[in-house]
Amino acid sequence: MALETTVIEDKLTEKFGDKVFGFVDIKDMFSFEVEAASANDVLRFLKEDAVLRFNFLTDVCGVHYPDNEVERQFAVVYHLHNWMDNVRIRIKAFLNGENPEIDSATNLYLGANWQERETYDFYGIIFKGHPQLKRILNMDEMTVFPMRKEYPMEDGGRTDKDDRFFGRKPDNVNNN
Repeated sequence: MALETTVIEDKLTEKFGDKVFGFVDIKDMFSFEVEAASANDVLRFLKEDAVLRFNFLTDVCGVHYPDNEVERQFAVVYHLHNWMDNVRIRIKAFLNGENPEIDSATNLYLGANWQERETYDFYGIIFKGHPQLKRILNMDEMTVFPMRKEYPMEDGGRTDKDDRFFGRKPDNVNNN
């Protein structure tokens, strides 16, 4: 018998109450939110429960929502996979924009190591308890986090780009 989303939701709400919420199917993937302070406990339960068995961490990534209230300006998104029942889920934990921190999942999934480092490198999200939280792709000397949306998408001073090659019309072309 396949693992139904109702079973996942029921087991989570029974165990964690209102710390897990917003259950929804998005493009055939069961998704929900978790309070950041409870994320590690929820991940552990999803992995170790004899019925749920989400034994594989597919991805950890960050999202920046600069227009949200400060308490929800960043999110960490986890994708888990139950290989036995071939079920995937998405978990999102929102973080404070002034101090984006969450517990590391490296104590549960070894694969979280590099994924959390990449998320730190690009978004500046601190994974508390991570064994070696340092930049993984960018230079150590870098003082910014390039995937944050607080920077313009393009450098207006660049002269090496021709907008025509990017499907845009130059400003001085008439649309007639």
